[in-house]
Amino acid sequence: MTTLIRSATVVDGSEAPRYRADVLVDGDRIADIRPEADHSATALPAADRVIDADGLVLAPGFIDMHAHSDLQILLNPEHPSRITQGVTTEVLGQDGLSYAPVTDDVLAVVRRKIAGWNTDPEGFDFSWRSVGEYLDRLDRGIATNVAYLVPHGVVRALVVGWDDRPATPSEIEEMQRIVAQSMVEGAVGLSAGLTYTPGMYADNEELLALCRTVAEHGGYFSPHHRSYGAGAMEAYAEMVDLTSRAGCALHLAHATLNFGPNKGRAPELLTLLDTAVSAGADISLDTYPYLPGATTLSAILPSWASAGSMEQTLDRLRDPVALERIREHLEVTGSDGCHGVIAEWHTLEISGVQNPELDAYVGKTVADIAAEENRDPFDVCIDILVRDQLGSGILQHVGHEDNVRAIMQHPRHTGGSDGLLVGAKPHPRGWGTFARYLGHYCRDLGLMSLEECVGHLSGRAATRLRLVDRGYVRRGYAADLVLFDPDTVGDTATYARPRRAATGFSHVFVRGRLALEDGRLTGATAGRALRRTEGGAVR
Repeated sequence: MTTLIRSATVVDGSEAPRYRADVLVDGDRIADIRPEADHSATALPAADRVIDADGLVLAPGFIDMHAHSDLQILLNPEHPSRITQGVTTEVLGQDGLSYAPVTDDVLAVVRRKIAGWNTDPEGFDFSWRSVGEYLDRLDRGIATNVAYLVPHGVVRALVVGWDDRPATPSEIEEMQRIVAQSMVEGAVGLSAGLTYTPGMYADNEELLALCRTVAEHGGYFSPHHRSYGAGAMEAYAEMVDLTSRAGCALHLAHATLNFGPNKGRAPELLTLLDTAVSAGADISLDTYPYLPGATTLSAILPSWASAGSMEQTLDRLRDPVALERIREHLEVTGSDGCHGVIAEWHTLEISGVQNPELDAYVGKTVADIAAEENRDPFDVCIDILVRDQLGSGILQHVGHEDNVRAIMQHPRHTGGSDGLLVGAKPHPRGWGTFARYLGHYCRDLGLMSLEECVGHLSGRAATRLRLVDRGYVRRGYAADLVLFDPDTVGDTATYARPRRAATGFSHVFVRGRLALEDGRLTGATAGRALRRTEGGAVR
């Protein structure tokens, strides 16, 4: 099947100036590009299909550097949230918690632990156990391409368990073996969730050893570091130092500066990164273009309260003595699960629940619920956690616009949705991130040129991932492409209606097949797992 995209404005992902051209797609490849200015070239051959792209931008398919579609992409392979905003590749396995590599026992815990991210469907076939088997499962047919990070928290659970203790030297060696095997099977790097259990129990010697293993295999480390709140700057510096010592590339996940203590501090973070890069560090980062964050309500608990099994955590939530300690952390001293700050109940909005008896709470803050029911906010929080078996999702309204704008303009920045797709009212970033960059921040506010914006969302990410033939509009490259109208592109998803599709996207190709045609989903599932090969390149 050949497709001629005629008279497109090509923005090729390299941040070079745009140009008009005809582009020929043959099968899953970009077969030829004929710039309009090349008058000496012969005409492109006739094609099976012709798309008139006059007035439209042709760009590489966008790369979501921080996605949480690990299970949802299998439950809904058409994947409308990403395809309708031009995303053709996602990076999964984020924040140290995902579904491979696992044993039966670890998988049972993980399924419940991140149900607020992905749900925990009854009867679903979780037949894989290794990273390679999970990637093989994805290869059966999904809408987008997928790269995978080995989740440190799961590796730690396999070897050390869920308890709060340091790993022994022999346990660290075993974790290194699992990480190495997972990368041989195709993973592109290692993620960590250092405010989530059990990842938060790891010391830097453990992380240093694992990062050295990742570096040996040509991958990168992508940490959700130890604090995005009271200790954010120290936590960023810790990760820069750690990876520099390990000789490992660093990609900072959702590199935000949120909560009251960090208002206006983006220049400090960017200076830290620029200094490290000037000294030879290999650093990149991703962010989403919104103010609230999103996680699970249980994540705000202090680490000691979440140690061990979920049943042990729930037991502590029913124990009056333990509850008083938890209250002190959440309301007086600050919880390490809540980034070292106290829980501000008016900022914590329930976005989704597993227990239908709690549906009426969705879209309300903990403070709202407490006021309506004339109850103490802390008691409301604990009641929801217990009744929902720790499965509730939340939005945290703690961001600062000046920080968001400053960080997104950094030359090492890439786009990442951090999109959670489940719950009655998930964060709109799952459906709107890439369109919001192009429409609101690029076109409307002029914070970057169109060429720069597309580079943030494609070429820069492809370079970090070491993709062999994706991320750019070039002859011979994979035909992962998006056509959009630069005058109308934009996000329509809101906090009240978070599953509204973006506007302005007309066509999306994944491996040469149309997943979106004339603005409508086709149902195509041409996406596959992208695997790290020997030497570190990903194809």
